Amino acid sequence: MNIGFLGTGNMGGAIISGYAKQAKGNGETLLAFDLNTEKLAALSEKTGVLACDSQEELVTRSDVVVLGLKPNIFDTVLPEIAPLFTEGKIVVTMAAGISIGFIESYLGPKTPIVRIMPNTPAMVNQGMTAVSRNDNVDDDTFQQIFKMFTAIGRAEEVPEELIHCVIGVSGSSPAYTYMYIDALANEAVKNGMDYDQAVIFAAQSVLGAAAMVLETGESPEQLRINVCSPGGTTIEAVRVLSANGFEECIAQGFRAAVAKSKEMSK
Repeated sequence: MNIGFLGTGNMGGAIISGYAKQAKGNGETLLAFDLNTEKLAALSEKTGVLACDSQEELVTRSDVVVLGLKPNIFDTVLPEIAPLFTEGKIVVTMAAGISIGFIESYLGPKTPIVRIMPNTPAMVNQGMTAVSRNDNVDDDTFQQIFKMFTAIGRAEEVPEELIHCVIGVSGSSPAYTYMYIDALANEAVKNGMDYDQAVIFAAQSVLGAAAMVLETGESPEQLRINVCSPGGTTIEAVRVLSANGFEECIAQGFRAAVAKSKEMSK
């Protein structure tokens, strides 16, 4: 199978980097095209992906076309590549706001389409990717494509109508987490610690807490209870955070991201 990446921005490049060795072991060939030829050449040298000279060459040679394009150029690019989509050629789209139905309106209702919503930690192989599909993608094909995203972290299949929710809970949430880490580090600085060292303490604690959630089987609530010894420092901090609307602030941010996602959709 030939898998072609039309656009090799941060996310497309992360997927290629994470999956390149596995693809080679599976006998798959990765191809890519990007208008930034220097960036494309560097990615090709790093990963072994085959660089194409045009988007037409990329689409023609690929069995699976991964659209790593900005949402605002889909209206321009899709009509250009639509004539090249022969029967059975599969599309993977990752752009925010671009629905499966929108892709079908250009490429036809019989086109197999997979929609993904990754997040930026994919760049360090710690991503969380939601994967949806239309009815034209059979189970075997879907599993072949799904494994690309487990190579850059974790992936879960969800119905497309949950994409807005996914953006709130994982697509945008790394930004909330960076704010949290930065706030902790800044307070540590005020208490005498160097900022760079404080970031390491805060970030590793977030990483460790996340691993506890994923690996112990305990709920986040139970893990919080476990660490809150009566009369101790942690329960005091949790009490103050709750009293100041910590959970509600997060909920409001989540709802804002979801609302914006719905507003952007077409």
